[in-house]
This record gives sequence, C-alpha cells and structure tokens, in this order.
Amino acid sequence: MHGKENITRGTEFIILGFPEFPELQIPLFLLFLVIYLIILMGNLTIITVTCLDPHLHTPMYFFLCNLSFLDISYTSVTVPKLLDIFLRKRRHISAAGCFTQMHFFTSSLCIEYVLLTVMAYDRYVAICHPLRYTLIMNERICVLMAVNTWIFGCLAAATHTVLVSGLFYCGSNEINHFFCDLSALLKLSCTSTSTIENLTYLIGVFITMPCLISTLVSYVYIISAILRIRSSEGRRKAFSTCSSHLSVVILYYGTLLFSYVRPTSTQSLNQNKTIALLYNVLVPMFNPLIYSLNNKAVKNTLRKVLIINKDHKNI
Repeated sequence: MHGKENITRGTEFIILGFPEFPELQIPLFLLFLVIYLIILMGNLTIITVTCLDPHLHTPMYFFLCNLSFLDISYTSVTVPKLLDIFLRKRRHISAAGCFTQMHFFTSSLCIEYVLLTVMAYDRYVAICHPLRYTLIMNERICVLMAVNTWIFGCLAAATHTVLVSGLFYCGSNEINHFFCDLSALLKLSCTSTSTIENLTYLIGVFITMPCLISTLVSYVYIISAILRIRSSEGRRKAFSTCSSHLSVVILYYGTLLFSYVRPTSTQSLNQNKTIALLYNVLVPMFNPLIYSLNNKAVKNTLRKVLIINKDHKNI
C-alpha cells in the first residue's frame, strides 16, 4: 500500500497534446494562437461595447457579458498550455495544476449550461411578457441570477475535483489529451472510478438535461408568441432579438450532444480530443461573431466607437 501511495501522489502529469502530428506542431501553434487571439479580441470587444453604450445596459447584454467573460476564462485555462506544448514541447504539468485546470474547465461547462438557460428565460420574458419585462428582469434579479450561476457551477465541479484528486494513478502519467480532461484522467486511474462516473451521470440527468429542456421549452413559447404577431415586420423584429442566442444554443448543445450520443464502442481518446476542440475553442470563437453579425445594436455601437477613435487620431 505504501508503494501505491508513493506512485499515486506523483508530482506531475504529461499532457501529450497532438503527438500524432509531429511535423505540424509549429503550424498548429500559429493556428491556435490566431484562434485564441480572435477569442480574446472578440469577447473583449463585446464586453467593452456593452460597457460603453448605456443603451446596452439591459439584462440581455448583461448576461452576454457574462457569457463572453466565461468564454475568455475557460479557453485561457486550456489554450495557453496547449500553445506551450506546441512551441516549447513543455508537456509536464504538476498534479495540483492539472486538477486545477480540470476544475476550472468543468466549472465553466456547468456555468455555461445554466447561463444559456438563464439567457433563454430572459428572451422568453422579453417576447412573451413584454409589459412586465422590466419588473421581472430587474437589476437585482439579474445580478442574483448571474452570481448564483457562477457559484453553482464552481460548487458542482468541486466534488469532481476532490474525488479525482483522491484517485490512485499507479500506471502511466501521460494524459492523451490537450488538457487535463476528466475522461482522460479517469483512464489513468488504477482504482475504481465508478463513483465519479455515476456522479457525472447524475450531473447530466439533474443539470444538463433540465437546462436543455428548459431552454427548449422557452423557445417553444417564444416561437409560438412570435408566430401570433400579425405583421411580418413585427415578427422579424421579435425574432431578431433572440436569433443570436438561439444560434449559440444550437452550436453549443449540438457540439456536446454529438460528442455524447456516439456509441461508446466507437469512441477513442483521439476522437474525444477532436470533439473537445469544437466546444473548447471553436464555440468561444464563434460566439462574439454570431452576436456581432446578428445584432444591429452591437454593430452600431462598435461603429460609433471606431468613428470616435478615428476622429481623435485625426485631431
């Protein structure tokens, strides 16, 4: 038992990244660097534009800022380490650093489930109960929703982190992933992982599915209300207020559902890595683009900011 304890409490893991493409490490570094910069600039732009324009100080844009900050946060947990692996081949990560990375990434997933649901509810109230919108979605309620969402996500992931950090890792310490993913860590453990797997299943049943169902129900009511609007112009304006969020929901849940509905027998860690890239990197990159391209208010504010900055330079 003493020998197992020594191996279990090893000081580091090795993140393999994408070793199957040794000749593409530098091109992959440049690709992911560009994507990461787009994520940072796009989401920071959303946050900045929302803060600068008083007309955007509404519940919808408040929650959008939370989503943008979340996208920056969880990509910053994983992508910089991946860039370091590509450029300097520094694959080692401490056990504490690995569990911390897993915790923040898992927290972000839980937060995003709930945050997208809250945003769907906000659109439901705006479309279906417009006269009571400011009363229902007042500033205090919005702040409470946001704070509780972040606290809930962190607490939901904390149990996973405690259990995973307590496992024995007496075999290889090589993580066949581009970050400390839960599934990859469980494959390294030489002790039973049934408790964690059951917990993951319960989170899916009691968190993910209720969030997805609540979001779908909200949009059933939203679409029904929009279809009852008599004028085509009224329907277009009503749908434009929720089209961006609906696009993000489809992109996010579509990616996750694709990764989980595949038969277990056909899954491999290499496939899981590729799919993880979609919701870890590509979704955060597309979110600000979707909101910027589909939202006139954001585009108008951004245009004003650019014009003002140009005028200042000319002076």
